Amino acid sequence: MKKLKRWLIALFGPLLFSCNYLDIVPDNIATVDHVFRMRNTTEQYLFTIYSYLPRVTDCYNYPTFLGGDELWANEFNVNLVKPAWQIAKGFQNVVNPYSDYWSGTNGGRGFFVAIRDCNTFLENIYKVPDMDDYEKDRWAAEATFLKAYYHFFLFRMYGPIPLIRQNLPITSNTADVKVSQEPVDSVVNYIASLLDEAVVNLPDRIVNEATEQGRVTKSVAKALKARLLVTAASPLFNGNPDYAAHTGGGKNAVKLFPSAYEDTKWERAMIACKEAIDECHAAGHELYYFNQAFLPFPGSPETITEMSVRNALCEKWNPEAVWTNPVARPVAAQLENLPRLYSGDKQSATLSSFGVPLKIAELYYTKNGVPISEDKTWNYNARYSTRTATSADALRLKPNYVTANLNFDREVRFYAGLGFDGGRWFGQGRFNDADNVYVEAKLGQIANNHAWAYSMTGYWAKKLVNPQTVSSATEVTPQTYPWPVIRLADLYLLYAEALNEWQGPGVETFKWIDLVRARAGLNGVEQSWTDFSTSPGAPQSKAGLRKIIHQERLIELAFEGQRFWDLRRWKEAESVMSQPITGWNNFGKTADVYYQVKYLFNPVFRKRDYLWPVKEENLIDNSQLVQSPGW
Repeated sequence: MKKLKRWLIALFGPLLFSCNYLDIVPDNIATVDHVFRMRNTTEQYLFTIYSYLPRVTDCYNYPTFLGGDELWANEFNVNLVKPAWQIAKGFQNVVNPYSDYWSGTNGGRGFFVAIRDCNTFLENIYKVPDMDDYEKDRWAAEATFLKAYYHFFLFRMYGPIPLIRQNLPITSNTADVKVSQEPVDSVVNYIASLLDEAVVNLPDRIVNEATEQGRVTKSVAKALKARLLVTAASPLFNGNPDYAAHTGGGKNAVKLFPSAYEDTKWERAMIACKEAIDECHAAGHELYYFNQAFLPFPGSPETITEMSVRNALCEKWNPEAVWTNPVARPVAAQLENLPRLYSGDKQSATLSSFGVPLKIAELYYTKNGVPISEDKTWNYNARYSTRTATSADALRLKPNYVTANLNFDREVRFYAGLGFDGGRWFGQGRFNDADNVYVEAKLGQIANNHAWAYSMTGYWAKKLVNPQTVSSATEVTPQTYPWPVIRLADLYLLYAEALNEWQGPGVETFKWIDLVRARAGLNGVEQSWTDFSTSPGAPQSKAGLRKIIHQERLIELAFEGQRFWDLRRWKEAESVMSQPITGWNNFGKTADVYYQVKYLFNPVFRKRDYLWPVKEENLIDNSQLVQSPGW
């Protein structure tokens, strides 16, 4: 009981929350019975288990920012020796793993503790006397969803994990406490069953938006199930020969990964995706399109499309956001990706030390909606040469300014997602096509005149910076927004992927990709490839369309954390994430010197890096656990 009291006091004492219902900081409470004696303390406990949600906008510790290959930090910023970047540099280890969500250390959060607290809530919620049954059912459903989510997060990182179906009694012996990992298929089925259980009593939509935004709904539960089953059907977990011999610990050791590929897993994922989309539509979710009425001046079609792309991420509570994480609001992530646009002392608040590698800039399509390497009208071999922008380019590029061919004639998502030398930075409180701000990033220019506050690659992730964020010669005022964990566009592309893997190209498959492309101002896949691609037949084969869907996801969801996990589940990370990190020569003062490709780092993604290592100390403490493959 002394241990239990210490645990409860530690649990409720130091938690810090950020907004609305998560602003409540529970009092120290001595016993579980006391917590569930009244509605108020029970609600505080519910918000506590919400508070474990990962800080997905912590750009220094959460792995999907600096831990992958979408962003690269400035080597001269000595303040960036943080867990996420150590992963990207190949320093992950078993002694003290970076971003450890198993143990809750080194940039991670303790998700097994979170699951234990979910179980405690579920064991006691129906004891609360001053609540009606409807509210108890809803809160129990929320806790069940969170229990599923924390299991899913661990599964995506570690693969086979222990399933904490219920808390062990305090009288449990040592043998009972030593749990072991369960096979991947068992893990997936258990998480899916929790989500099916939760969805029954979750609300269709959030009614009281002022106080309850971010709490889960039926749409959220079905969307997470779709993501879970697509992950389980993907090559990393579906008949992966690299893991065929990996066996669990304990007396009844079993194979932890399925040895044979099962295409029916894609059928199951396809059905889950469609159910999630239907639920989202019924709840009023739709692809976001910017309303021109919000601009103080008439906007060009190019500007309206750019704002549609940027605000799908940055506009608070927009209809495309299926689930937002209210404890994650990007501040540093914006400041690190905002170039210096004005001279002045206060510009030191613009951290500006993250850069986007050239390979990401090259990923975006041409204005014709096909890859730059296969557009018949676009000179791929001359992409690193330069030319001078004209007044006709003013909505994209600074007129009479020399910049790379790579920056000309690209799709809108390129200009909405990236800032670069000579590129327009729309917003900044100046929402007027006739009053534009442009980035100037050569050595000695405004965006490149600091010891470390500049992009090492010459590109910034503009997409992460709210158009309402303002920097000037006197101040920087970031406009934060709740981070969308799941967007409807993500679900559309997951559905298209599952459709293609299960039944191949077809009208229904193209429909969902083309809806996402249309918002970006592009024609459909079939028309674009027929008219402009050197491989016009690619969309008509499963393999060809798979490649297109993968690239569409990497573009549409760039910088949102999905690339980090997608490349892993597709088993493409070994080849893609081992490519050199390159950028422009940021020591160049003139265009001919600046626009030389500079190699910054040669990352090595090894086969073992697909899954996280289990901390060595945990294996010593519990002999029933086994290490992740390759570690």
